[in-house]
Amino acid sequence: MDTLQREGDELEWKESARWVKFEEKVEEGGERWSKPHVSTLSLHSLFELRTCLQTGTVLLDLEGYSLPQIVDDIIERQIEEGMTSPDLREKISFVLLRRHRHQTKKPIHRSLADIGKSSSSTSEYPCLCCVRSSRSRWTRTSHAQSRSMNDIADTPSTDQLKNKFMKKIPRDAEASNVLVGEVDFLNKPFVAFVRLAQATTLGGLTEVPVPTRFLFILLGPQGRAKSYNEIGRAIATLMVDDLFSDVAYKARDREDLIAGIDEFLDEVIVLPPGEWDPKIRIEPPKKVTSADKRKSVFSLNELGQMNGTAGGAGGLAEDEEMPAQHELGEELAFTGRFCGGLYLDIKRKLPWIPSDFYEGFHIQSISAVLFIYLGCITNAITFGGLLGDATDNYQGVMESFLGTALAGSVFCLFSGQPLIILSSTGPILIFEKLLFEFSKNNSIDYMELRLWIGIHSCLQCFVLVATDASYIIKYMTRFTEEGFSSLISFIFISDAIKKMVGSFKYYPINTDFKPDYVTTYKCECLAPDPSEFTPWLRETEGNCPLNVTALDWSQLSKKECLKYGGSLVGKSCKFVPDLALMSFILFFGTYSMTVSLKKFKFSRYFPTKLRKLISDFSIFMSIMTFVGLDMLMGLKTPKLIVPTEFKPTRPDRGWLVMPFGKNPWWIYLASFVPALLVTILIFMDQQISAVIVNRKENKLKKGCGYHLDLFWVGVLMAACSFMGLPWYVAATVISIAHIDSLKMESESSAPGEQPQFLGVREQRVTGILVFALTGVSIFLAPVLKFIPMPVLYGVFLYMGVASLSGIQFWDRIKLYMMPSKHQPDYSYLRHVPLRRVHLFTLIQIMCLAVLWILKSTFLAIIFPVMILGLMVVRKMLDMVFSRHDLAWLDDLLPEKEKKKKDDDKKKGKGKEKEKKKSKADDSEEEVRNSIFCCPL
Repeated sequence: MDTLQREGDELEWKESARWVKFEEKVEEGGERWSKPHVSTLSLHSLFELRTCLQTGTVLLDLEGYSLPQIVDDIIERQIEEGMTSPDLREKISFVLLRRHRHQTKKPIHRSLADIGKSSSSTSEYPCLCCVRSSRSRWTRTSHAQSRSMNDIADTPSTDQLKNKFMKKIPRDAEASNVLVGEVDFLNKPFVAFVRLAQATTLGGLTEVPVPTRFLFILLGPQGRAKSYNEIGRAIATLMVDDLFSDVAYKARDREDLIAGIDEFLDEVIVLPPGEWDPKIRIEPPKKVTSADKRKSVFSLNELGQMNGTAGGAGGLAEDEEMPAQHELGEELAFTGRFCGGLYLDIKRKLPWIPSDFYEGFHIQSISAVLFIYLGCITNAITFGGLLGDATDNYQGVMESFLGTALAGSVFCLFSGQPLIILSSTGPILIFEKLLFEFSKNNSIDYMELRLWIGIHSCLQCFVLVATDASYIIKYMTRFTEEGFSSLISFIFISDAIKKMVGSFKYYPINTDFKPDYVTTYKCECLAPDPSEFTPWLRETEGNCPLNVTALDWSQLSKKECLKYGGSLVGKSCKFVPDLALMSFILFFGTYSMTVSLKKFKFSRYFPTKLRKLISDFSIFMSIMTFVGLDMLMGLKTPKLIVPTEFKPTRPDRGWLVMPFGKNPWWIYLASFVPALLVTILIFMDQQISAVIVNRKENKLKKGCGYHLDLFWVGVLMAACSFMGLPWYVAATVISIAHIDSLKMESESSAPGEQPQFLGVREQRVTGILVFALTGVSIFLAPVLKFIPMPVLYGVFLYMGVASLSGIQFWDRIKLYMMPSKHQPDYSYLRHVPLRRVHLFTLIQIMCLAVLWILKSTFLAIIFPVMILGLMVVRKMLDMVFSRHDLAWLDDLLPEKEKKKKDDDKKKGKGKEKEKKKSKADDSEEEVRNSIFCCPL
């Protein structure tokens, strides 16, 4: 928007504001553009604008090629319609063709962000003002070259072409120019609204070479400059509104434009003048309501329904509408055919196979691979070590590495949802431990028994796939999903903290150290007594190359002293460096730095691309920082231990397990029973994790494959059993972390517009690379041995905490500690009493506590059965809570077809009653009208 200014004896048009999506004003004192903000308009200015369009000149589809020609056509139309006197033609033309001075001054000292922007290119965001598409863009910008008073070039200057503001505007953008001002020769306003037939570049009229489609001119008598300015801001704001700009493009006459303003006024919200400060600039919202929803509001108004509920039985307000019903999509539809679901999964995923590979080649994938890889090898080492202790090294770290690489790679190549990460889980570890103890106590070969359990479990998974048993997942509502995912998250958090606390036990802090008595702290190696020394010498004779009788015991190290039978004497002999404190610094530093850098993309510092890059590589940067700190300090903190040779952990076993020969024949059949428990565990763990990954809020577009995923998990169960490798299933926390590391946001946006979540980079490359790197990790031991374990514990803690974000259950737990006036404006708090919310949360906490206790005892083997128990508890909640409350706090369970038909009938009867009632109301209204209209 340009306003008419007087500089000495000369008139010129000076840029005062611009809109790309939000308003930016020229701040005279700071010589810069203001921060983008929401335009706040006075209601009076909108009514005045409406009057201007009613009484002024409206030219639609004007053939214009230059500003002087357009100005002549406007003045000619005004004279023809008798709105302007012919003797004012020259004066009006002279004013409208004055020089345009734009906001071009830049401070001498540029910020680092500006320097970064000048060296980086910004990709364009979707067109906001393409012809007859989403919305018209009103852009005002400037160029620095001063011109003579009547010299408005038809072609853009070099300064315009080089203007950096072009990066914020898409290629097909079109401008709407607003010119407002006051002059001393007019008695009444000169108003014109022009839509050009073809968008035309009008040279120096705009700062950037954007073609102009619309032109609004308002010249008026002196004394009302503020009013003219507000009218100009009103039309500019309307031109960036999605719906009004569409009206402006399609308008056939003046009445269409006025109707567009009326629709805009229908949605205007008025703030009382005494309850807010108009000087405050409202921050742009994080998310703007889409035009489609607003169009639906218009359609309701056209049908005669009220926006509110006052004055009769109007429609429900937006915040009173019921939430969306619980639907998991067509992937879980019961086909009733043999392998019908599996066939549909394969058919659904085949067209996406090529894009699953080429879409993975992106810099964001590198950060995702590094992050998930470190999580996977830490998990593999942790579970490998625990499996080695539980199974007498029949399965160890080497088997864990090989199994993770094999199972993960195959799953990512052929599964229906490659974003899921396979890993060992706690319940499987408990099952392996109990199975080994049972085999040992009953003289049964553990590896052969385990092989037959794996074969039976594989066949049972095939039966579940063939019968579309995944359909049961439809009955797992948010209550079950959140209970399961919260449990897994808390396990990650507690394990990370337990391991960290354990370091204080192995490396205690020296609390007994007294600096004033430092002179008394020493440690000496004393030679053994001759009576003890002689027997020891006989035992080691021939094995020790040193002449121990001639040793200088005072010069030996601690290890050598103990090796040769000496004894350590002194207060400092048990001294241990403060490794626990250093480990805690590495642990908490890695976690806190990762959290801070992950949020850095919302910071105000540095250009957008650099902030996003730092956020994507936050975990890798945190790990490298604290690995470097550990190397700099030189302390012997516990490091990552990776196997260096490719061989089984237990020397007496090979890489293949034979199915016959070591156990009685009945074992092969009896193993069906424990296999059933394993199958239930795998089914529940796999499918619940898949439901969480495939949530609607992740905006996945390529579909999912519950049956195909379960099929490959079953195949891998048998394959890992034959090779003596651990069993693998979907890892909820690591899979969620994988999703988060691949989320996409809009890179370029209008000034003030928040980046929008676009979806997830769905591909197979990152998973395959992660597991390939896991497989070759045995050859990376010289590098990986420098990574301190506390750093990886910090990564575990971050994954556990990050996976809790966005879980409604966790948000409701925090409500217990918040006074009502400080509670966030959650939608369910608007519709459900707080006491009912707390009761629902308390039931979930009790269920989680039961699951935690079971997980921590030998009863962990029935853990999958208890997950099914959560579904039973959820069904019982239907008797405690109303369907209305459950619709907001959870999801309504799918009902039987008969129940649905009954509900439909009830709804039909309700609609008939409403129709009858509306007819009765109409008849009453007619009676009232007849009473008012009839003359007395």
